[in-house]
Amino acid sequence: MDFKNILLIQEESIATVVINRPSVRNAINGETVKDLLSAMEILEQNEQIRVIIFTGSGEKAFAAGADINQLTKRKPMDAFVSGSMTELYQRIESSKKATIAAINGYALGGGLELALACDIRIASENVKLGLPELNLGVIPGAGGTQRLSRIIGKGVALDMILTGEFLLADEAKELGLVSKVVRQEDLLDAAKDKARRITQKGPLAIQMAKIAVQKGNDLDTDTGLLIETLAQAVLYGTEDKVEGTEAFLEKRTAAFAGK
Repeated sequence: MDFKNILLIQEESIATVVINRPSVRNAINGETVKDLLSAMEILEQNEQIRVIIFTGSGEKAFAAGADINQLTKRKPMDAFVSGSMTELYQRIESSKKATIAAINGYALGGGLELALACDIRIASENVKLGLPELNLGVIPGAGGTQRLSRIIGKGVALDMILTGEFLLADEAKELGLVSKVVRQEDLLDAAKDKARRITQKGPLAIQMAKIAVQKGNDLDTDTGLLIETLAQAVLYGTEDKVEGTEAFLEKRTAAFAGK
């Protein structure tokens, strides 16, 4: 499928989605959201793909937020339309694939919200992360007020949102917003190395682990443990569990089939 604003690259079981609007720092407009939704639909149906990496074209920006020209025309009910940035990021967060944000340069507003929707975030040394929406008289509206506070805590999240101040790479790592910081030239290799490690795991176990963490995160511990137990019970009945345990005992690499 041909896309206008993104590149979709598949290497064996790893897909890389590149936002390709470098002239506007990879700002995410409506057309880009449509491209990303289409790419997600394709990748979700591709059983060969185990991990999806998101990044931005060039070295200056992962994604410098939403397109302000389109934002100026928004009306109240536009916040609820189908095919929105919010819908896209929910689809990324709930994907049965593992997702990695390889953050290069600026990740602002909707760009940072894209990274927050991913399971793992790796940053280059030159990143600047922020949610400056209040400068425009609006708030982060594609998950920023919710996901950021769950990752780094309510107090620091409110500091970032209310001031619009940027985080640099080391600060983001200290807060747990990103798990790793690497040189710009090593960013994509680091993301792919992480992805290859994940592809060696059971695909059904990846799905269940994501469900257990994401759905249990905002619940009391007892309810979260119940979700974990139910997810484990599902996995006990899979061919992947049999293959994984037998491969371990036989000292060989497991050949998971996702069944």
